[in-house]
Amino acid sequence: MAGKLDGKVAVITGASKGIGEGIARVYADYGAKCVLAARGEKVLELAKEMENNGFEAIGIQTDVSDYTSVEQLVKVAEESYGGIDVLVCCAGICILEDFLEDETFKNRDMHIDINVKGVWNAVRAVLPSMEKRGGGSIVVMSSVTGDMVADPGEVAYATSKAALIGFTKAMAREEAGKNIRINAICPGYVRTPMVEGMAAQSDEEDPERAIQKIADAVPLGRLADPREIGELAAFLGSSESSYITGTQIVIDGGSTLPETTSMGQ
Repeated sequence: MAGKLDGKVAVITGASKGIGEGIARVYADYGAKCVLAARGEKVLELAKEMENNGFEAIGIQTDVSDYTSVEQLVKVAEESYGGIDVLVCCAGICILEDFLEDETFKNRDMHIDINVKGVWNAVRAVLPSMEKRGGGSIVVMSSVTGDMVADPGEVAYATSKAALIGFTKAMAREEAGKNIRINAICPGYVRTPMVEGMAAQSDEEDPERAIQKIADAVPLGRLADPREIGELAAFLGSSESSYITGTQIVIDGGSTLPETTSMGQ
């Protein structure tokens, strides 16, 4: 592949699996020096594997809901590579729950702490480094859920992902004068451990049946591969998207297109 990200230092949160892992692998293919962050030890294993395959990558266990933890991530990135050019905020959770079942508000707070505060913390910690570099690009992983569509049980998730659209637009306006671009990606269904977990919640007897039903409702007839989201994230992180900021880009196989599920069938 051509190195559209050659020499760029990219911090990717939620990088140990799913969309985050797909983005990390695509970024490495395009020449980025990757700083991979996630809560579990798997992120260390992924970074080591990538390093063994000739890519520049380091892993650091990070809890994005804890600002001190994110500050440490930025410190490691600066000490290792001198600064940060790209931030991809991919850490997130999705736990289905009926709105009235959340009596302690635990589910609500977890989604806000990780999905919203996690992005807020990462952007806040990274911006000074980007400003010192004279600019950069931030990619926020939102969703079609919340801003465009929603299903039962997704109130906490939808609320958190919709909030990220407002955050993206406001931050893009705030940082435009500093040559820092901020855009959001809104995926539909992607074949990830998160979606597989949601399918298991939806159909405990046969999760694959739930996933097939999702695929059947997508005009392109399938779920996305994480690397397809990675390609879009690489475009937004590179100079190819140099005049794009404050926008959200939908990548959903056309899943938000149908007006009905029966017309013309």
